[in-house]
Amino acid sequence: MEGLTWAETDEMFCASTVLLEGVSDVAAVRAVALRLGVDLSSVHLVDLGGVTNVRRVLLEIVHTRPESDVLGLCDAGEVRFVLWALEAAGLGVAHERELPSRGFFVCHADLEEELIRALGTARTVAVIERLGLGPKLATLQQQPAWQGRPLADQLHRFCGVASGRKELLAGALAAELEPSEVPDPLRRLVERMARA
Repeated sequence: MEGLTWAETDEMFCASTVLLEGVSDVAAVRAVALRLGVDLSSVHLVDLGGVTNVRRVLLEIVHTRPESDVLGLCDAGEVRFVLWALEAAGLGVAHERELPSRGFFVCHADLEEELIRALGTARTVAVIERLGLGPKLATLQQQPAWQGRPLADQLHRFCGVASGRKELLAGALAAELEPSEVPDPLRRLVERMARA
């Protein structure tokens, strides 16, 4: 049931629905939930196909499944979309700092940055190499625009450029985290999922 679009969950029971920007977010949340021992059997991780769809999907859920606990995760640069969506659904909050009270949690910059910072650059590189992507990372590092840039910046770019790679790495990096290392927004979201 995890990672379905909202339309695909239409006939399913859901105790909670988690709105996520894309497949990489779904992969990371799934990996962290498994790492923390949270049962996902009655949780729908919904790939929005882009944060700009959050308003439409949230309104559909509120009107068709008012009993569902709606949660979410977004990047700092996308907060305005979530605030607008919550307002349109009659669940508005006055400020970003109030989003956790509605079950929405904000990544410091974005999900990739949170994961890289939590793991550190050496462990992130080790995961990339274990997946056989080391040569592709080396190619990026040799590009004039990225030569001499901090490794964390290079890794952030590498993890976020290709959709298939983005999903693969988000899940793999999240799965590598020890429970105590899970970034705050992800941890708080999964803990809220467990309570729902």
